[in-house]
Amino acid sequence: MTGKYILAIDQGTTSSRAILFDKQLASVSTGQQEFQQHFPASGWVEHDPEDIWASTVAVCHEAIKKADADPAEIVAIGITNQRETVVVWDRATGKPVHNAIVWQDRRTADHCARLKDAGHEDMVTEKTGLLLDPYFSGTKLAWILDNVDGARAKAETGDLLFGTIDCFLIWRLSGGASHVTDATNAARTLLYNIRDGVWDDELLALLDIPKAMLPKVLDCAAEFGKTTPDLFGRAIPILGVAGDQQAATVGQACFKPGMLKSTYGTGCFALLNTGERLVKSKNRLLGTIAYQLDGKPTYALEGSIFVAGAVVQWLRDGLQIIGNASETQALAQGSNPSENVIIVPAFTGLGAPYWNAECRGAIFGLTRNSGRAEMATAALESVGFQTRDLLTAMYADWQVSGDAPVLRVDGGMSGSDWTMQFLADIIGGPVDRPKVLETTALGAGWLAGMQAGFYPDQKEFSKSWALDRRFEPAMDATTRDQKYDAWKRAVAATIMA
Repeated sequence: MTGKYILAIDQGTTSSRAILFDKQLASVSTGQQEFQQHFPASGWVEHDPEDIWASTVAVCHEAIKKADADPAEIVAIGITNQRETVVVWDRATGKPVHNAIVWQDRRTADHCARLKDAGHEDMVTEKTGLLLDPYFSGTKLAWILDNVDGARAKAETGDLLFGTIDCFLIWRLSGGASHVTDATNAARTLLYNIRDGVWDDELLALLDIPKAMLPKVLDCAAEFGKTTPDLFGRAIPILGVAGDQQAATVGQACFKPGMLKSTYGTGCFALLNTGERLVKSKNRLLGTIAYQLDGKPTYALEGSIFVAGAVVQWLRDGLQIIGNASETQALAQGSNPSENVIIVPAFTGLGAPYWNAECRGAIFGLTRNSGRAEMATAALESVGFQTRDLLTAMYADWQVSGDAPVLRVDGGMSGSDWTMQFLADIIGGPVDRPKVLETTALGAGWLAGMQAGFYPDQKEFSKSWALDRRFEPAMDATTRDQKYDAWKRAVAATIMA
């Protein structure tokens, strides 16, 4: 039976999904399953790795069943994943020693502050492109080793293994045969030298991480292993892996230096392709690996917003003022334009360009007339304001002059016309939404299919990118600047509180 499909696994922060793509890169079927979030203390966020594993396998079977596909028709698997989230498991039993500590988690803020005070951040940034922030994997891993009984001793002997979510899934899918990750996920750990392409001994010593527990690092398109036959009825090769934001960059075909994308999921992440040059940011953005093929890394500038779609989830689950995320667009369209409510959604601190782990969220401008519609408007606008923060810093680092680059968008919130129009208005530049919004899964699928010879190369793949709608700015410059100035004052007050 000839191959017909690529199976893309998209393991996200709040749900696991699997998508079958056909030869024409079209989505044939999707499986999706949410899983429980755990908040054991203020600023702490955890997942049960067994929930992640079970949901991942379940959605793969769901996608295969919906398409009435035979596993023999699946050419390869591509994996994309929530980045920075840490799992440590026992090599012999495969059981995690602790819940996964999620990228949003801020429990290691004090550890990061001590390292900064000791003068280590410049060295860390030079080697990793990252900042000393609890967002990244390294201090989370150190926390598990220091707080789980016996973990450090077992890690020293190689009896415990570390991985980001991609690595954990590959290990489970392969029945423990493959302990590997890709360069984009390794680049988010604080342990990987993205200039030299190695786990860095100085970084490992700084965080006291045993090298024996680290996975092998491969290109984004490579031989990562094969699934055990019992999972899907046959052994399927895993040939593509990239962290979610890098996979979205690939899926958006941002292959040329200067191309820019922003993904709106639980958080928001903007990446600007900088080609062979690793740009050292002067505005507290991150240098990272956009993708790595044939042993050659392509670099990017990245800005990270911790809360984007999560602010809408908060309206639904926390305040309980909406029943479904889709309600926010209609509410925003009907809100009172004279109300100027601002939500700074610093639920777990602020990301780029502020990098303040300690501040928490705030609401400004409430009046007696403020209601559900105004709160929904403020929630959606917060995403646009934060994106402008990122792009302002990016343009300064990349030395953009003249017209603003086109921003390619994807992720769940990009489906909201109101939100995307406000985004174009507040950044003062065009926003392009592609016909395929599943760009994260598409990127992982293309990497696997390209490695298998099932999909075309970069140049041909780029031609398949198709525009759904361009949003042009319609807000006058005075209003744009007034609204953004109010946002900046609100952020300053939140940080000072």
